Amino acid sequence: MGKDTGQTSIEQLQLLQAMIQNNEKVLRQLYRENYARVKAYVLANQGTTDEANDVYQEAFIAVWRNIQLNRFVPDNGSSLQAYLYRIAKNKWIDHLRAAKSKRTVPYPGDADFFSDPAEAAEDSQVQFIEAVKEKLETLGGRCRELLKRYYYQKQTLKQIAGELTWTEQTARNNKYRCMEKLRELIKSNR
Repeated sequence: MGKDTGQTSIEQLQLLQAMIQNNEKVLRQLYRENYARVKAYVLANQGTTDEANDVYQEAFIAVWRNIQLNRFVPDNGSSLQAYLYRIAKNKWIDHLRAAKSKRTVPYPGDADFFSDPAEAAEDSQVQFIEAVKEKLETLGGRCRELLKRYYYQKQTLKQIAGELTWTEQTARNNKYRCMEKLRELIKSNR
């Protein structure tokens, strides 16, 4: 078994050397051999084939760049493939997080009411801000104080923690929980 690991490590080093030299045949082969696993992961985790293609291309380029810059050295016979998969998986998770944080707020009225679309968007934004202010006042005292200090007074979590006799991590966790409560209140109002 030790002999296979050594031989495989040599194969990994040869593969890395070919990638450093931009060997097109090796790059194509590596690309084809590892795509299916990443595609299966993305599809199993709320993704589409197009998204899998995009994520895999980004990951492949990132790995290729890291190899070119000598930022990656294989540990074992399959570490390059595992590294490529891990980068792709992390890129997909980042994509999901980013998509989750992007929310559009539909305008509740008729868009034709306004002659200018920018005016409609501005009115919708004003309504949203008013809803946030209103719901912020319905939160518990600690949540309201924490969010106002953070968002309005621009205090850091470290400052807030010190003033409220919390740890910084407690302040971070409480901010997250309070924001979730506020989001739910706003969402239930629609």
